[in-house]
Amino acid sequence: MLQGFILISLWTILYQAVKQQGRLLLRLDDLDHRLTQAGLGAGPGTSTGQGGLEVGTTVFSPRLPDPDGRLISLDDFRGKRVLLVHWNPDCAFCELLAPDLVQFQADLRTSNVQLVLASPADAESNRELALEHGLTCPILLMPDDGPLARETFKDQGTPVAYLLDEQGKVAQPVAVGGDEILALARGVVGNRAKRIRLPGERPLSQSRIERNGLKAGTIAPAFRLPDLRGGSVALEDYRGRSVLLVFSDPHCGPCEELAPHLVRIHREYRDGGLVVLMVTRGDVAENRRKADRYGFEFPVVLQDRWRLSKEYGIFAMPVAFLIDEKGIIKRGLAQGVAEILALVPEEMTALRI
Repeated sequence: MLQGFILISLWTILYQAVKQQGRLLLRLDDLDHRLTQAGLGAGPGTSTGQGGLEVGTTVFSPRLPDPDGRLISLDDFRGKRVLLVHWNPDCAFCELLAPDLVQFQADLRTSNVQLVLASPADAESNRELALEHGLTCPILLMPDDGPLARETFKDQGTPVAYLLDEQGKVAQPVAVGGDEILALARGVVGNRAKRIRLPGERPLSQSRIERNGLKAGTIAPAFRLPDLRGGSVALEDYRGRSVLLVFSDPHCGPCEELAPHLVRIHREYRDGGLVVLMVTRGDVAENRRKADRYGFEFPVVLQDRWRLSKEYGIFAMPVAFLIDEKGIIKRGLAQGVAEILALVPEEMTALRI
């Protein structure tokens, strides 16, 4: 009887452990899905462990338009190796990677390797990003139902890359994330990467900007950005008051979860010296619909892609900073709903003292 009791107890413990593990895996799967949907699933230095296409697989592509309307195919580069990068100008990690890719362009060409970006986004966004950073390589605008998107980059986030050989076949396993892509490029160009740099040009090891958020005590980068109603808002407008500066995105699931809490915080503390100020991205009409749906009464401004996010050293959503009445970051990066909400009671207690 005692043995039976022990067995039942062990099975109960095992069941609870498996159940808890299952919940954890489901939460991790959901997080991975959200990151992939946001274009962040393959961030710098990450590796999903996914094999991608097998080495030796031929990558096919029809003739596709570039941002200027010229039709280009991967077949145009037969006889050269191709560094094919899955790219999206709306992806923060792609924008973070762009300056480093620019430094490799000349070395890749000298090594008889053609850098090619494959992007699902529109022509104008790709053109702007290329001009901003000085990317001169071909950019293929691929449809969602085309072979590049459907077969080559299926279930892959951005950025990821393949090295193709002179016959258009996969030469090495897929490189996932910015750091792996740069390592792949370094391996291709070899000693050529040690060329003499131009005046003022930083080495790659020093070119990476802050990714973990500006620290407490830093002067908050100033900005004036358009709001959703045709006006503009500046951080300077709220000097003399504490500001909860929230970075959001209309396609971010946790941002949706945070939205009603921000409405409550604004209503409870707007007369107590705390301002909620949201910085978002994307289409004005889409953001306006979200603001109307949740009843945002606080200011919402629109940044150009990730430009202001870069100045604050963050590439995720939602995140927030607490800025004091003098424009100094009082509390460093708070990431996710729970951390952002935890900033508020602490700040209001300090304001009452």
